[in-house]
Amino acid sequence: MFIQTEATPNPATLKFLPGREVLAGEPRDFRDPGTARISPLASAVFLVDGVTGVFLGADFVSVTKDDAVEWSHIKPAILGAVMEHFMSGKPILAESAAADAAPRVEEFFEDEDVETVEVIKELLDTRVRPAVAMDGGDIIFRGYREGTVFLHMQGACSGCPSSTATLKSGIENLLRHFVPGVEQVQQI
Repeated sequence: MFIQTEATPNPATLKFLPGREVLAGEPRDFRDPGTARISPLASAVFLVDGVTGVFLGADFVSVTKDDAVEWSHIKPAILGAVMEHFMSGKPILAESAAADAAPRVEEFFEDEDVETVEVIKELLDTRVRPAVAMDGGDIIFRGYREGTVFLHMQGACSGCPSSTATLKSGIENLLRHFVPGVEQVQQI
């Protein structure tokens, strides 16, 4: 099995591509070993010293490291953990977690903004999320209030130095252009 790696815009995150499906459905973001217990793959990666986050996408695993650790020291161990997991045939998520949908986050917006929110979500799903996934992350709609769109960044996007530019220059301009009433985008 050959696993490719790709750099992401976030220097603390690398994207690992096993050449097969990783996770069907919604991506999962694990920020600590406790939350990763539902995923044998994420749990195995967290066993590598210096790993601070694991993000499972459709066909990739993004791993975030502590700034004090060099990639050259932990990358071989992560590759080994990912390869061993796929060779073992273990599931990506434990059966109880796989049966449950990805955890739904409470969204907030006014009833009169339903149509606006639908357009925002459609643009995010078709234009933004695929591009962000290429960089090893994801962006989730959280809410809309008084012209402000609230988004949550995951995976490589979380803590990325260029995420503010992505939000302001890319996503905010896109939404302002296509959705009347959108004035700004904020990360939460």
